[in-house]
Amino acid sequence: MLTTTRYRKSVKPVPTNHVQMLKSGGNNKKLGRRIKKTAWAGAPIFSLTLTERDTCPTSCHHWNDCYGNNMPFATRYSVADYGAFSGRLEQELDSLFKKHDKVAIRLHVLGDFFSTEYVTFWDEMLCKFPGLLIWGYTARTCDIGKRIQRLNQTYPERCVIRWSRNEDSISSDKRHAADESFEGKSFTCPEQTGKTDSCATCGACWMSNLTVKFLSH
Repeated sequence: MLTTTRYRKSVKPVPTNHVQMLKSGGNNKKLGRRIKKTAWAGAPIFSLTLTERDTCPTSCHHWNDCYGNNMPFATRYSVADYGAFSGRLEQELDSLFKKHDKVAIRLHVLGDFFSTEYVTFWDEMLCKFPGLLIWGYTARTCDIGKRIQRLNQTYPERCVIRWSRNEDSISSDKRHAADESFEGKSFTCPEQTGKTDSCATCGACWMSNLTVKFLSH
């Protein structure tokens, strides 16, 4: 069984030069550069990529068929030196908010929330930066999952983390992201079906309470 990415040479340490860990959504066709609609309109999009499996629970139902299996050229950032990692992230956020009133961060293109300390980091950043908006998906349960749900509840207009699980969101206090086999109430990702160009022109994942359904990669 795989325990880390297939592309180990793509895992990089925390940069100490001009290279940014938070990448512009303009470099990712699916994400888009700047949000065009919803209350988040106007926010530039940035994303963070960690190492799949290294930061994920083994219970993730995409452990074997992870999206990262098809991403040999993605740069994944190591969290082994957590102090350097979190310090660099905060530094980059400081720089972004000197330029923008609001910023949307996609957590995570690959990887997951890997510790309660890391969830607390994002709690602190949401408190520090009133214009910070974050969305993403997690397979975490137990203590890490509870902390993530608390983030969603504390910042309901600015933090939307969905659980990667084939479950109905309507009858739950959580929002979910399912695979295409899910038959409950849901909507299929509009970007995948060609109904919109990107996350930037959609916004359904952070606006809708329905389960979002993703087609197989």
